[in-house]
Amino acid sequence: MAEHGEARGRVSDGGEPDGGEPNGRRLFLRAAMGGGLAAGYGTFAMMAGKFLYSGGGSAVGWQFVATVDSVGIGESIAYAAPNGAKLVVTRQSEGETADCFTALSSVCPHLGCQVHWEPQNERFFCPCHNGAFDREGNPTEGPPLAARQILTRFPLKVENGLLYVETPLTTLADAGDAEVRGAAPGGPIG
Repeated sequence: MAEHGEARGRVSDGGEPDGGEPNGRRLFLRAAMGGGLAAGYGTFAMMAGKFLYSGGGSAVGWQFVATVDSVGIGESIAYAAPNGAKLVVTRQSEGETADCFTALSSVCPHLGCQVHWEPQNERFFCPCHNGAFDREGNPTEGPPLAARQILTRFPLKVENGLLYVETPLTTLADAGDAEVRGAAPGGPIG
């Protein structure tokens, strides 16, 4: 019986045989866990870096919204940009120029609810917490005023009686996919 115990070798408190040689399985598991953690945190850091410090900026372009004469004074149009941003384009005055219109994000910066144009009150209104914004997107009432949160404004232009808005063309996820596949963001993927 003593021979049987000696043949197996005695194990010290460190989990290694008496000879001081490392246990192969434990060494492998420690290396695998360390590698997995490094890969996981490295991937997280890379994605966070792309989100927080985007390199060349996002691709933007002019998108058709409507014909100028199809939108009456005080009327608004809901518009979804190619990147998913929700906008509201409102005609503020008579005329055929971009200055007669306003394009603002229709997402309230307070909690993300949808705002809508109230022509009778000449304001954008958020029904979630009675937040209100003037025709330029500046807060006038409710939580957005207290937090000084404004609606994002988008540039407009009119060409040949057609109204266009300049918006981002790709989402962050689309830009990352295109880089991985070797294509420019928003371009064809081959």
